Amino acid sequence: MTSHTSQAATKLPVGVRLAARAARGIARRRRAPALHPFGVSCNGVLEIHPAGLPWGEPWLDAPGVYQVRLRWSRAAGLPGRLPDALGLAVRVYDAGGPDRPLDLLLTSSGSGPRTRHLPRPRLDALAGPYSTLLAYRIGDREGTLAAHPVVTSPFAPGDLAGLRRTLQAAPVTFHLCAAQAGQAWRALGTLTTGPPHDIPPEETVSYDPCLNRLPHLHPTARLGRLREAAYAASRAGRRADRPRS
Repeated sequence: MTSHTSQAATKLPVGVRLAARAARGIARRRRAPALHPFGVSCNGVLEIHPAGLPWGEPWLDAPGVYQVRLRWSRAAGLPGRLPDALGLAVRVYDAGGPDRPLDLLLTSSGSGPRTRHLPRPRLDALAGPYSTLLAYRIGDREGTLAAHPVVTSPFAPGDLAGLRRTLQAAPVTFHLCAAQAGQAWRALGTLTTGPPHDIPPEETVSYDPCLNRLPHLHPTARLGRLREAAYAASRAGRRADRPRS
């Protein structure tokens, strides 16, 4: 860490510094992300279907088809026989133009005005939506993003082996939606998964919604410093033990 970086870090609030230190230590020990350490990755396609009044974000207000990289994971890394909050990380390539990706981090949640902001541990991976939990700035409005599964399987186990089998069996479809505070969900597009990839934990893509964002679609400033510091520390922890080239 450079002296400039060290000085910047010491200016952060104590709670932010402690969270960053914890994220770095956990990621270093696991050699994987501090949260959602192990998962199943695949490619997919996201189709945007504008409907209703425009949002004020060009990516959402024009039809488009985008290649995505998706990772389905367990938040705490608990044994598969236990319910865990499930994560759905989505990288949308070229959402903001060439080489300008958008990252969305979604967590299993409820769908109601309050429960969409709370993580919900599950055994069934397709039992309900995956939400950003925290608020997003969408154009000139504030709301929440979520992926609602289109259920075709009677039960999709939420352990890693079960997630892999679900992806291998057939494409999984999600409706990408947004909702303003206290309002109903509004459809944005359709996300369809492909078959799973075998990727070692140390090569997992670092999804970061604070870094990979759009000018008019991004997390609000609420808890922003805490999130940015935790994501950066988790990335640094994963790199700490890698051999230098």
